[in-house]
Amino acid sequence: MLIDTHAHIDGEEFDADRPETIARAQEAGVEAIFVPAIDLQSSQRIIQLCAQYPGYLFPMVGLHPEEVKANYRDELEKIKELIQPHRSSLIAIGEVGLDYYWSREFEREQLDAFEQQVQWSVETRLPLMIHCRKAQNEMVHLLKKYARELPGGVFHCFTGNEHEAEELLQFPQFVLGVGGVLTFKKSHLPEVLPSVVPLDRLVLETDSPYMAPVPKRGQRNEPAYVTLVMERMAQAYGISPQELEQHTNHNVRRVFGCP
Repeated sequence: MLIDTHAHIDGEEFDADRPETIARAQEAGVEAIFVPAIDLQSSQRIIQLCAQYPGYLFPMVGLHPEEVKANYRDELEKIKELIQPHRSSLIAIGEVGLDYYWSREFEREQLDAFEQQVQWSVETRLPLMIHCRKAQNEMVHLLKKYARELPGGVFHCFTGNEHEAEELLQFPQFVLGVGGVLTFKKSHLPEVLPSVVPLDRLVLETDSPYMAPVPKRGQRNEPAYVTLVMERMAQAYGISPQELEQHTNHNVRRVFGCP
């Protein structure tokens, strides 16, 4: 059984066939789906959605860096208020982090929002689901301040090189989340991962509905396709899909404590 550690199954892309999408995941052998939030509205929506699929969908709350705007402090305050009443069902603080790919307009605000949510993780012992794009130096610098206190988490959507992987692996309680990019024709991940990333530092994800793996590339991604990521990763490491599954499931349970 597989675990998709990152799927935006609450998104409008699934409004027309969400139950069918979840059924396809179950049929494909996916035993759990972790659902990240991006803002207050999605945090509230995800908590309600996951309550309809207890023990299968697992919610997170958080403010995504691309959603950090001038009013981010108000947004954070309201998201934080959701944590305590739902602490028993929440699996992580996420999706949080830094993203300077498109713009640095809210650079300081993103840093502040990320640091506040890192502090939530320390306080609540909930792991972090971290998004980072064009900001690894800043992210690593900030995390080092809290390295001894952090419960752990996932560096989501890892697509970097050997040096970037090694820099992230210096946080021993964290793992790298790998998705459909692994299967892309020009991806260097099949060479990078086995060279520097041990099997006990990896988890599988889809980031549905984005970045569908080959041969579904260009289509809407969905949790059932995590099997394609697993197969390509097993191939890259020269082991059976079953062995990879055992490793990644163990890693999920070590970081998140469930399912």
